[in-house]
Amino acid sequence: MPETPAYKRILLKLSGEALLGEDSYGINRGTLERIVDEIAEVANLGVEVAVVIGGGNIFRGVAPGAAHMDRATADYMGMLATVMNALALQDAMRRVNLVSRVQSALNIEQVVEPYIRGKAMRYLEEGKVVIFAAGTGNPFFTTDTAAALRGMEMNVDLVLKATKVDGVYTDDPRTHPDAMRYKRLTFDEAIIKNLKVMDATALTLCRDQKLPINVFSIFKPKAFKRVVLGEDEGTMVHV
Repeated sequence: MPETPAYKRILLKLSGEALLGEDSYGINRGTLERIVDEIAEVANLGVEVAVVIGGGNIFRGVAPGAAHMDRATADYMGMLATVMNALALQDAMRRVNLVSRVQSALNIEQVVEPYIRGKAMRYLEEGKVVIFAAGTGNPFFTTDTAAALRGMEMNVDLVLKATKVDGVYTDDPRTHPDAMRYKRLTFDEAIIKNLKVMDATALTLCRDQKLPINVFSIFKPKAFKRVVLGEDEGTMVHV
């Protein structure tokens, strides 16, 4: 019996840290390939997939390594790190015959395409995975906010926030074994309880546009696919 996805078009927010695997810096090849296999599995269901990638495995504007730097300069360096990750992701996709395009909010035309909304929409309609790099192109905004923004611009049905834990919990499950996973949350609950689902700007944008977010673990095998199939996986944040 064929599997029927619950969503036609989605956006996956993937942190740079997700690419680390067991390493302390850079890109773990095995982890990258496993994540790409999961994306390919979802794309092969006929779901249109966009990805926003972070750069925290290489450089983050708010990391200790950026201390005493001009914040805007540090943020631009972080954006360039996301371009590196996007190219690595695209290369890994090519190896499994998954066609993708990288679009950057910063103009680096010798390396990647500039972000053009209409072109990105057309790529998605053609079944290509679109990888958005360089965040919003502006300092002081996180890649969470970029994910919310691109999700709205692409008219996606759901934003998926890939994390290290399988949802949003009442407390940190690593230090509090009795912490409970929320199956569903409203945006207002997430904001009032300061549950760190996404930053406040991203949450508010999604709330105002009624764009739901699912928080799930990218390290849990098949979790990405189960979310897309509409199964009880992760935490759904909705209006």
